[in-house]
Amino acid sequence: MFEQTDAFSSFAVSSKTDAMHFYGDVLGCDAEATAEGIELHFPNGNTIFMYEKSAHEPAAFTVLNFPVDDIEKAVSDLTAKGIRMLIYDDLPFDQDGLGILRGKVAGMGPDIAWFNDPSGNVLSVIEE
Repeated sequence: MFEQTDAFSSFAVSSKTDAMHFYGDVLGCDAEATAEGIELHFPNGNTIFMYEKSAHEPAAFTVLNFPVDDIEKAVSDLTAKGIRMLIYDDLPFDQDGLGILRGKVAGMGPDIAWFNDPSGNVLSVIEE
């Protein structure tokens, strides 16, 4: 039924202005303001759509993952911009001092670190 569609993901933000600044200026994404919201365009052709919602409640899970080649550099760059990594106390093992869950050395998936956008949405950088 949907094998020929170009599906895309979307999520809400509390402020289109704040999201445009954060995703475009702070993170450096190709962010385009539209009448309906914001489109993020990625080199692989994927598009993510964000829309402003006045009663926005952030999801309790990761809504967007950013694959990176070097997670330590990515986390360092984010923290240099004032972004704090999220620390969780209910993971199968502890995150390191940088906030990175070292899944590769534990044999439990990729290395990953989480952070919030200005609307409280959970994002991650992930090194596979």
